[in-house]
Amino acid sequence: MSFTADRLLLFGATGDLAQRMLLPSLFALDADGLLAPDLKIIGTARSEMTDGEYRNFARAALEKYLPADRRGRMAEFMNRLAYQTLDATTLEGYADLAAKVGTPQRGLAIFLSTAPSLFGPTIKGLQSAGLTGENVRMCLEKPLGTDLASSREINDAVAGAFPESRIFRIDHYLGKETVQNLLALRFANIMFEPLWNAAHIDHVQITVAETVGLEGRVAFYDDAGAIRDMVQNHMLQLLALVAMEPPAHFDATAVRDEKVKVLRALRKVASNETVTGQYRAGAIGGQAVPGYDEELGKPSDTETFVAIKAHVDNWRWKGVPFYLRTGKRMPKRVTEIVIQFRCVPHSIFAGRGATMQPNRLVIGIQPEENITLSLMAKVPGLDREGLRLRAVPLNIAMPDAFSGAVRRIAYERLLLDLVEGDQTLFVRRDEVEAQWEWVDAIRGQWAADGLTPRTYTAGSWGPSAAIALAERDGVTWHE
Repeated sequence: MSFTADRLLLFGATGDLAQRMLLPSLFALDADGLLAPDLKIIGTARSEMTDGEYRNFARAALEKYLPADRRGRMAEFMNRLAYQTLDATTLEGYADLAAKVGTPQRGLAIFLSTAPSLFGPTIKGLQSAGLTGENVRMCLEKPLGTDLASSREINDAVAGAFPESRIFRIDHYLGKETVQNLLALRFANIMFEPLWNAAHIDHVQITVAETVGLEGRVAFYDDAGAIRDMVQNHMLQLLALVAMEPPAHFDATAVRDEKVKVLRALRKVASNETVTGQYRAGAIGGQAVPGYDEELGKPSDTETFVAIKAHVDNWRWKGVPFYLRTGKRMPKRVTEIVIQFRCVPHSIFAGRGATMQPNRLVIGIQPEENITLSLMAKVPGLDREGLRLRAVPLNIAMPDAFSGAVRRIAYERLLLDLVEGDQTLFVRRDEVEAQWEWVDAIRGQWAADGLTPRTYTAGSWGPSAAIALAERDGVTWHE
């Protein structure tokens, strides 16, 4: 059922995500006139607050996380906000919450940003208060479980109250401009699609590198590790977008159908195709930083780095390795996709002093949003040795190409789609389960082999074994 909601209910409305991302995103949408004038935003959490106190809380968050030049229309946005205290674990408070929400004229969108252990009790509470009807849609923030079994428990609980057509599972990477631009690059331009296959692409690299350590996520991260925190969701979604077949339409069903085909085609990973690591003390940007055990305050076998050589076993990608790499305390913060094309089959410039390099397409997702295509070109001038060639980049820097465009928080796109009911950039249940099935198999192999993380120095690109993982195939990580 399609509708534009006129009520948005935020669970976890006083949490870190709400302060850093949700409130600034909703404020930006309001400031740009993208929210319906009658949309009311109701926050709920355990904290005891009145409407006025919550508005002051929201104002402080916006002043902290928004640049000064983006803080106009503050009073108008505050008028949208209301608040209801709620203990999500007991049914008693949900009637008061329903009264606060009122009767939507068009519909209600719920954003659930709580601990996964609260998903089940929250769904029961919403059902008891009549807040799961046909004009209600549910958005779930990760983590959706810690493995396939726990993920199914959560999804079963939500499915007991909402059909799949009204469930919106967030992966915030899908809201990033450059991730969406990957779809435009592939399916709005004829030049790449004939080359987008095993005949022309040698390998693909996907890197998600962070300079930070635990950053206040101690309990969650030590339980999750790099593979569950990054690979199971963000990195597999990026891989699926790179490898998917062209969908018939740009809509939720067609796009997600093609992504899940890729996830189901992922080959089981062998033991020698993964490397795990954990950072020890080192330096980032010239500043000394502690090791993981020191930050955690105790010894741990949790991996803060993982590299995987993956394969998609279908006609388009058979034999093309996908190298995935993610880690904390890396030398720089970067998320990028590298498409490495094959060398030309025959060089007419051989023996004339020319050094050939294969073409490379680099899609930068963060912190810089850009697309770079490396091409061979003649170096200007005369040379007795013959024609000198060099790889030169064709750059599309998004801020330059679209000067004046406002740089958006990924949650702006996703919250707007939630309110308006577009599921295209959200993750379907069968995608989540295919991702968990693949990751669980890797973790099971680690446990069976007794694998523990290798150490690497903070400020490096991970264990040397990760370099060897690629170099034994003649591949060098793009840095």
